[in-house]
Amino acid sequence: MRKLIFIPLFLLMFGLANAQDGTIKGKVVDSENAPLPYVTVLIQNTTFGTTSDEEGNYTFSGVNKKSVTLIFSSVGMSSENRTINLTSGATTNVPVVVLTEKQEQLNEVVVEGHQNKYLQREPSQSLRLKTELVKLPQNIQVIGENLLQDQQVTTIMDGLTRNVSGVTMLEHWGNFARINMRGFRLPAFRNGVNVQDTWGPLAEDMNTVERIEFVKGPAGFMMAAGEPGGFYNVVTKKPTEEFIANASFSAGSFDFYRGTVDVGGKLTENGKLLGRFNAMLQTSDSHRGNEDATRYGVAPSLTYKFSDRTSITTEMNLQQAESYLGSAYVFAPASAGYASLPRDFKFTNNDYPVTDIQEVTFFMNFDHEFSDNWSIHAQLASLRYDQEGNSTWLISMADNGDAIRYVSEWDALSRGKYAQLYVNGQFNTLGVTHKIMGGFDYSDKSYWADWTDLSIVDTTAPFNVFNPVYGDSPATNFDRSVPVQYRNGGTPYGASILRSYYAQDELGFLNEKIRVTVAGRYSNLYTLGQTETDDVVTPRVGISADIIPSLTFYALYDESFLPQSGVSASGDILNDPVNGKDIEGGLKGNFFDGRLRTSLGVYKINKNKILVGDPAYPNDNFSIYSGEIESKGIEFDMQGEITDGLNVILNYANTNVEDKSGNLVAGHAKHVSNGWVNYSFGQYSKLNGFGASLGYQYQADRSTWAWAADNQSDLPNYFRMDGALSWHNDKFRVQVNVNNILDEYLYAGANYGSYIYWQSEPGINGRITVAYSF
Repeated sequence: MRKLIFIPLFLLMFGLANAQDGTIKGKVVDSENAPLPYVTVLIQNTTFGTTSDEEGNYTFSGVNKKSVTLIFSSVGMSSENRTINLTSGATTNVPVVVLTEKQEQLNEVVVEGHQNKYLQREPSQSLRLKTELVKLPQNIQVIGENLLQDQQVTTIMDGLTRNVSGVTMLEHWGNFARINMRGFRLPAFRNGVNVQDTWGPLAEDMNTVERIEFVKGPAGFMMAAGEPGGFYNVVTKKPTEEFIANASFSAGSFDFYRGTVDVGGKLTENGKLLGRFNAMLQTSDSHRGNEDATRYGVAPSLTYKFSDRTSITTEMNLQQAESYLGSAYVFAPASAGYASLPRDFKFTNNDYPVTDIQEVTFFMNFDHEFSDNWSIHAQLASLRYDQEGNSTWLISMADNGDAIRYVSEWDALSRGKYAQLYVNGQFNTLGVTHKIMGGFDYSDKSYWADWTDLSIVDTTAPFNVFNPVYGDSPATNFDRSVPVQYRNGGTPYGASILRSYYAQDELGFLNEKIRVTVAGRYSNLYTLGQTETDDVVTPRVGISADIIPSLTFYALYDESFLPQSGVSASGDILNDPVNGKDIEGGLKGNFFDGRLRTSLGVYKINKNKILVGDPAYPNDNFSIYSGEIESKGIEFDMQGEITDGLNVILNYANTNVEDKSGNLVAGHAKHVSNGWVNYSFGQYSKLNGFGASLGYQYQADRSTWAWAADNQSDLPNYFRMDGALSWHNDKFRVQVNVNNILDEYLYAGANYGSYIYWQSEPGINGRITVAYSF
């Protein structure tokens, strides 16, 4: 076990020592002597490359040749070559390189080998913003494909949240990811569309994912009706002009087998029609055993380019999954304590039936550029989630461990229809730049569910958790003759219709060194069960200013709302929405010539006017406005490249969520810290192509999301260490990941008074992947 821990560390240190040789430094400017950022700089006849930072500076380290030729290129600019003579162990300063603007566009330059694998500079188009992430008055963290690959993440529930400060995933039924940030559950977005429903959507498979964006705070440019903690946006892979053909096969612990393909490129000679196709097939068991499940997905997409400025893209994503809903829950008497049963303890019988889930999403996008400064984007989307299966829970638990279990029907149908239309524009007035964005959002969502029928499992004798006997479960014979949307009177469990209008202006002063954002959203929301719609205006004001070129200050005020409904003792309808207010600010910095990015922020979120029970009528269902929750904390994120080939993710968050009486609110960990370090040996190393990674996750003062669990923090601290080794060349990639290297008994759970439950993670386990690029 110690060898598994120290091998990645040894490789990292060896790589650093091996990489120290000659250094090249220089600067790139345009014809007016202004710095040129993000210029690609390659060493000729190698895959050794880098990019210039925001001040036009670039650096190469560990070059052990006497002479190299540097190739400078940037889209829309001329290319230049410079031959440089180097002195071993010394720094060579290259004379300033000038690139001139040209009309024709350069072919795409692909930089391989040493690259900044983890740093993402721009938001996706689906976030609507046209400003670099470091310049935005908000904390937005992006997880890209390279990081997903290095950690072998297959679904969003597969440890992905470790890469963003303060984000945790709490215990769940198994079909969806319950992700919390800043003490509140995050809604799930896909391609800029809020597809969150009551118990969904299906956890996204990473085979079709290009990146995932975690947006902190209410984020009025995307939403207003929701929890104020923020949201996560899954961006799917799109057709590209570049030819793509990749295949991979993975195998791992607990009978895990997985195959994927990703192909795409130009479908016509003139390049107007582009296509892409992703497919995945996976089978696996769990560490509890007898839970064999199959999952597959297909995702075709097409783009047709009417011209260089106008295109339409359509994509479909089908996910078919089997899941043993609720089987991960383990129950025990409260007196026994957490982890009082083996880590692989199974609470369900071996014949517990599997649940079938199918989810289909469809997106159609229209993009048109009126000019270099003005564009319009329209999107139509739909989601259909079908579930037919079961869940399991506990009827009673005795102190001696005797349990009576039941299985209930859980059929569900979720439907969503969505439309978006927005415009982006730029112009100047009296030396002030304006980045305009505005548009319209529409969504119509309904969720039906049926838990009516249930079947007692232990009819002849209790199931004792300390001396388990796994017998045959009685037949359930649930009546499914009527589609779920027509059962129980046909009333949805949840439904909403949202119409929203939004406008934003980002004003730039002093050559955009100071940026002020002024925005507002009007929302008209109908929620099932309310007698009136909510009509709410939510403002947004932010500022971002460059203190020095490598350090930016930001501050933000943003609002959100949540619908609610109740009745007072006098008979008045109480349906004012919960108001969420977010105030935050911080610093964003660049280090090592812009290759490493950090952010440090503080925030305070208040949710006011929450309905609570009227204490004057404790036995009646009357409500009053008096509830208040405050979430406040500190967040730190670091991502990028420290030196050539050494990439790092590091974050920490201190989160404190309390009601107005000072009681802790369930759903967060007070201290969360994560790290992930990857070193890739480069062109001039004897270990060229090899890589090593090591990472950890730590949580302290943990609570649970469970009802009536406020002011509880009886869960122990959480620490997990993972690592990976890899090798690649131009065609092949082989990677081995080992998770929970220390073989810790890791779990999350809740105390219900007379009994407790928890969900355990597997002990030390691993995966190996072999991939080939055609």
